Amino acid sequence: MLSSPFILLLFCYRTAASSLAPGQIKNLVTFGDSYTDVVAMADGGTMWPVYAAGYANVSLFPFAKAGATCSNNITNRPFPSVFESQLPAYFDELANRTLPDLIQHETLYTLWIGTNDVGTNGLLTGHGAPGVSLVDTVACAVDWVKVMYASGARNFIFQNMIPLQDTVLYSTDSYLNHYWTEVRNTTDWNVVMSEITKSGNKLQELMLKALVPSLKDAHVGLFDSYSLFEDMFLHPAEYLNGTAPLNVTGCVHSCVYQLNESTADTGVCTIANGTDRDSFLWYDELHPSEQAERNVAREIANIMEGKENRWTTWLS
Repeated sequence: MLSSPFILLLFCYRTAASSLAPGQIKNLVTFGDSYTDVVAMADGGTMWPVYAAGYANVSLFPFAKAGATCSNNITNRPFPSVFESQLPAYFDELANRTLPDLIQHETLYTLWIGTNDVGTNGLLTGHGAPGVSLVDTVACAVDWVKVMYASGARNFIFQNMIPLQDTVLYSTDSYLNHYWTEVRNTTDWNVVMSEITKSGNKLQELMLKALVPSLKDAHVGLFDSYSLFEDMFLHPAEYLNGTAPLNVTGCVHSCVYQLNESTADTGVCTIANGTDRDSFLWYDELHPSEQAERNVAREIANIMEGKENRWTTWLS
């Protein structure tokens, strides 16, 4: 009978050995929200999937859409959700042959979702469907892996939620802005968002670990976006390289709103230009800056190139 230390060593070996091989990945297919949408460009510039595909010299097939949640049946927003819009679009393109016949061994699928599910006009402000909770939004995201696996996909990167409490929108020093124009308790929002992101990410990890034994021949990597952004927040000099003083509490495009008698005005905006932009962690009150996206892109590119990656845990 194998001893416990040996079993543990074997498990660690198999987990490490399941990472992608150099030169294996030729295609990147992305799903998610504005953090990944290459058309809306919520970072004010080029989005991480474009950079990552360029760094790793792979073909990009983007399906993420700004404003998306995992499912509008859970958190209903007037945007193209993963299950009601993005997945149907992907399968339609496959059926219509507008999407190339991807070789699954050479294709990596990514999902980065959750920011809208748990935030304003989502779970945080009580805008989920009756009776839904964080468990439902996380389970929905894990179901994406099941659906894609059933369609033939075998290589997955699951990107967890960033520390949203560190964004301008959910910070204790937040102000009225485009994303929320009503008075709120910023300290309460900050505390609750910290709890939501940490709890949601742990639920994701546990649910994925429970799922992977049923996914024969699949490679599932959990990309720790939370820890990467936390590290950028705590050690900006290692990640930001702009010409202005490094800034992780403000943003490139800041618009402060003032309350009128009935509603907010259009806001007073301050905008950083040129290379000063690369000194900021955040582009606006909710979205990462282009420089932050470059950092994400480099890490995802490393994964696609089969390199060791400190932010990724291979679950299978």
